[in-house]
Amino acid sequence: MLTADYGRLGLAAGETVLDLGCGFGRHAYEALRRGGHVIACDLGLEELQKVRSIGNLMRSEGELADGVVLETTNGDATMLPFADASFDRIIASEVMEHIDDDEGALAELVRVLRPGGVLAVTIPARLPERICWALSEDYHAPNQPGGHVRIYGNGELQHRMAAAGLELVDEHRVHALHSPYWWLRCAVGPNRPIEESRAVSLYHRLLTWDIVKAPRTTRAVERLFAPIVGKSLVVYGRRAATAATGSPPLSARRASGEVDRREHNHVTT
Repeated sequence: MLTADYGRLGLAAGETVLDLGCGFGRHAYEALRRGGHVIACDLGLEELQKVRSIGNLMRSEGELADGVVLETTNGDATMLPFADASFDRIIASEVMEHIDDDEGALAELVRVLRPGGVLAVTIPARLPERICWALSEDYHAPNQPGGHVRIYGNGELQHRMAAAGLELVDEHRVHALHSPYWWLRCAVGPNRPIEESRAVSLYHRLLTWDIVKAPRTTRAVERLFAPIVGKSLVVYGRRAATAATGSPPLSARRASGEVDRREHNHVTT
């Protein structure tokens, strides 16, 4: 299930992609299928191990073009272990709502994005997220590591991306069918096993069927309701081809030791 749209992202074969907060790799795998060279970055080692395993399986089954590269990196979004202008495209899906210093993370993403490159940021949309928070504190887990620290207001993410030096080029909402599912989960307890609630279990089966089969009926429902109750908002920004950002030159950061601090967690395959 993809949240970012690769057509709007503009990914071409041979380009280098950062999947920040990759989780178990759904966006990384699609980028690989499209011929992108991918670095999947996450704080979770278990997630990175899974991504490596599935990437190796995809290669062994002939799903990837010759020469396509997959690397995994354990890293912090506010101190990325990469040189300036390292990536043609970046995806940060459902990450920013977990980061206290989201402005610092955006500054880092712009720093490692090449001039003319495109960044896609996805976050929980305001209305569905407010309903989830109202139904269950366990859903956003404010006192737990990795919990949701904010709900973005209307236009707030767009403003922060523009302030970080990005030209906003597109946005859309997706996953309308997923919002009622999460409302149900929150109502019965988001940490309860799915099988304990018949309503949640049945809705989960519907979503699984929809993801696998993608029938016309549910696709039409998705297009109709996504602008209203889509679970995720996706915003695309392009780094100006010539304008400078606020990031110090790489040589200055290396001299100060900042780059070394960033690179100590860089683990690749």
